[in-house]
Amino acid sequence: MKVVEEEARIRVMEGAWTPEGVMKEVVAGGQEDPFYVMDVGEVVARYQHWRDLMPRVEPFYAVKCNDDKVLVRVLAALGSNFDCASKGEIELVTSLGVSPDRIIFANPAKMSSHIRYASAVGVDTMTFDSETELMKIKQIMPHAKLVIRIRCDAADAQCPLGIKFGCDPVSEAPRLLKLAAVLGLDVVGVSFHVGSGAQDSSVYARAIEYCHALFSLGACVGHAGMALLDLGGGFPGNSGTSIVDASKVINEALARFFPDPSVRVIAEPGRYFAAAAYTLATMVHSKREVVNKEDPEHETHTMYFVNDGVYGSFNCILYDHQTVYTHPLYPSSEKQVPCSVWGPTCDGLDCVLPAARLPALALGEWLVWRDMGAYTLPVASPFNGYPVPSVRYVMADKLRPLLKELSPLLEAPWAASPPPSPPSERADVLAPPRAVFVECAIK
Repeated sequence: MKVVEEEARIRVMEGAWTPEGVMKEVVAGGQEDPFYVMDVGEVVARYQHWRDLMPRVEPFYAVKCNDDKVLVRVLAALGSNFDCASKGEIELVTSLGVSPDRIIFANPAKMSSHIRYASAVGVDTMTFDSETELMKIKQIMPHAKLVIRIRCDAADAQCPLGIKFGCDPVSEAPRLLKLAAVLGLDVVGVSFHVGSGAQDSSVYARAIEYCHALFSLGACVGHAGMALLDLGGGFPGNSGTSIVDASKVINEALARFFPDPSVRVIAEPGRYFAAAAYTLATMVHSKREVVNKEDPEHETHTMYFVNDGVYGSFNCILYDHQTVYTHPLYPSSEKQVPCSVWGPTCDGLDCVLPAARLPALALGEWLVWRDMGAYTLPVASPFNGYPVPSVRYVMADKLRPLLKELSPLLEAPWAASPPPSPPSERADVLAPPRAVFVECAIK
């Protein structure tokens, strides 16, 4: 099953299956490089769950989280809109057939050339948070539909964003709204971002109240047409997390402060859609036994070297403050012993897990890493000559009619593909489910 930039195959499974089952089939065919299994069904289920919990809030997927073309196409087919932060992301999304009115240019500090490009292709809605940005937009794109971004940080966020973006809603936002009116610019709404991976749901209510006050102020200073509320991102996406609490807070705050249905409400979820859909497989290619001299019993510690690291998928440890977990592809009843997991490069900083406990692993064994779809692939690099992992796309057979009905982008190229690789000879390999291969050409 080949995956290249311009062409990808989605494998459609009949019957029960798991990412681990797919991985066992792949590695039995001689795979040595790291790879992902991407579950399209996880994305579909999360989209439907979002619409059920927050029917008034339109998702604009944050492309920066994971710009995988298949993921973007699936979300487009489901009806999602998109949050783009650069010319390149706008190019990607529009190249897949998404109309520009489904995009918000949600970067408060944009390069002039990127604003010109957005104007040329018809992406009119964009954010700002400073006087400098207003002056720039006035000169380059005076017809833009502007959204003022305010700062309202969650007390506990995986990646706080307020230190870089967002004006103070009390001391700065009123002045910027007045300046925009003087410049003859059209401010159509207010946005905020509580922080990526926020744990404090109550912050959404506080931010929505700030936005309500700014809507009233905007009407007084000349922006009578304000009708867009952007809730930003910050929604959790790992397995076992939930947006139920956040949705309750948001729905109650909208009912209180924005009961008028003519106000359009959007949000910019990223990791919510991407994180749990991607599972990574890495192979142990080397190991080293060391003695922990600080341990009273001088317990042996094993250093495992795998074929992906912090310069690849695990950049999320450095840049996204993620905590990653792993387990062997083939379960073992052996005692778990102290170990660490290291990436393949020659950099001493390339450490994936500094301290863990795993059963003894032999060279050539594989480790599974769940929830690896957010802020991993877009930032991965081929440092030291190691390849960026490929992606194997999988979805349940029951979803095929749904995706074909939702978008012609995924309909025309369906065609049969070669049969799967033979299963491993190991006794503990699960019998693979019956599979049908379907090709989706990404042109």
